[in-house]
Amino acid sequence: MEYLSSQEYRHIVRIIGNDIPGERKLLVGLTQIKGIGHNFATAIATTLKIDTNSNIGNLTDANVQEIEKLITNPSEANFPSWFLNRQRDIETGKDLHLLTSDIPFTLRNDIERERITASWRGYRHLSGLKVRGQRTRTSGRKGGAVGVAKGGLAAPVKKASSGAPAAAAPAAPSGDAAAEAAPAEKKE
Repeated sequence: MEYLSSQEYRHIVRIIGNDIPGERKLLVGLTQIKGIGHNFATAIATTLKIDTNSNIGNLTDANVQEIEKLITNPSEANFPSWFLNRQRDIETGKDLHLLTSDIPFTLRNDIERERITASWRGYRHLSGLKVRGQRTRTSGRKGGAVGVAKGGLAAPVKKASSGAPAAAAPAAPSGDAAAEAAPAEKKE
């Protein structure tokens, strides 16, 4: 592995559109790129024979280009298909490894496709419920209430304006309140 001299140390290294501080170790710096985890970063360092404890700022331009090439096309480096984060893509049928902004974009497209095809998963996504068969009886209660109106009292009766017919009288009290109210009316 080639290292730069101490005079050519870079404080910020740009890899796949991400600015990585030069003082970060190689593994930690590569995991800052969305779509690259610890195992993928270790596989990159092992394939390119780069010391994992070296700082990102000490990498040469050639090393950075090799890393970018390996990240953008891992199948050429003979990475197995199970190592990639999107196997058998529905549109292309190929094994892909998504990076940065492609990940949420593809996820949104997948969910929208499920909604349009009216699959069970699409209905669950549409309702904001759990999708993968988890229990919902006791868990997953955060967020909006589904099918239950919050509040303890019924809606108040509005008073009628002068031109409109009067609203129905409130319901008669029941139980002990009815017994107390009846003698009070007789005394008057």
